[in-house]
Amino acid sequence: MDARALVAWNVRRIRVNRGVPQEQLAYDAGIDRSYMSGIERQAENPTIDLLDRLAKALGVQLSEFFLQPPRGAATPKSLPKGRKPIRSVTKKK
Repeated sequence: MDARALVAWNVRRIRVNRGVPQEQLAYDAGIDRSYMSGIERQAENPTIDLLDRLAKALGVQLSEFFLQPPRGAATPKSLPKGRKPIRSVTKKK
């Protein structure tokens, strides 16, 4: 697996395991959601500075993006599609 594929696989794995939507991770890292999608699809080549911001946004060490997946590991599944409605918080009396 080349470096770009390795980073893409690990970013998606960590993001999905933590239940973070692409849009939220992109916002937290200060990038456009479409660029975040490109990173996960291996269409973009992120800088080390951007990888550092993604790692901080996900709460992991930068080195987590370079871990080799176990042999035969399935591609991380995606989160359910669609945006969740914003729920208003009301205090119970």
